[in-house]
Amino acid sequence: MKSKLQVLVSTVNAQVEKTASRMNLETDAIVVNQCDQNAYMEYSYNDKLIKCYFMSERGVGLSRNTALLHSDHEYCLFSDEDIVFDPGYEQTVCNAFQKNPDADLITFNFKVHPERKTYYNQEKKRIRWYNYGRYPTFAVAARTESLRRANVSFSLLFGGGARYSNGEDSLFLHDCLKKGLHLYADTGELGQETYRESTWFKGYTDKFFIDRGVLYHYLYGGMAEIFSLRFLYAHKKEMLKEISVNKAYKLMKQGIREGKKRY
Repeated sequence: MKSKLQVLVSTVNAQVEKTASRMNLETDAIVVNQCDQNAYMEYSYNDKLIKCYFMSERGVGLSRNTALLHSDHEYCLFSDEDIVFDPGYEQTVCNAFQKNPDADLITFNFKVHPERKTYYNQEKKRIRWYNYGRYPTFAVAARTESLRRANVSFSLLFGGGARYSNGEDSLFLHDCLKKGLHLYADTGELGQETYRESTWFKGYTDKFFIDRGVLYHYLYGGMAEIFSLRFLYAHKKEMLKEISVNKAYKLMKQGIREGKKRY
């Protein structure tokens, strides 16, 4: 029987023939492998169809958009190659959408390494403008048709392999809310993330704060400087061990100005 859910996997230089077994996939999936060639292949894994697109261009936003473009199931679940799913994850996702018929997107929980500090849903609730910036893309499932109707996609400016180092997940949810989609958080747990060093995070460097400033311009517009100060004071102990609040704030304002020039 065809899956209702299709997992959309972003990966880089992967052995895609092993992706399904490594991730414990129980549904159909699309794997976008950013490597040094442009090609297509597909294979069956436990009677599930795994479609693999190889592309030489880089950028996690481009990867996710490519997967979404080819998605043809009722529900899609964004994912990365370092996720290992729990048995029965499809039923957890489908049940959540059935219980929330007005939901266009639902975020779920994953076990992660303590250093990641990814937000964990403690209660089922509606996601709104004041709390959307805490959810990783690999925890997001959606009604595929809702995304198509709203014409939302991932930014090509932000994320691994892009000009600015991160933030594509928050920007995507921001755009979904802007288009009037209904977002929910669910307490269901779908699997765990295998710990690996980040491919983009190089420490709290000047570029980190400049990039964050650019992102905040896109997210908050005229309120970007206020939210920048809020961000710096909220993460002072973690991020400002080797740089002053004043310097970090100046760097974020530099990023805000750069964002204004671009948009």
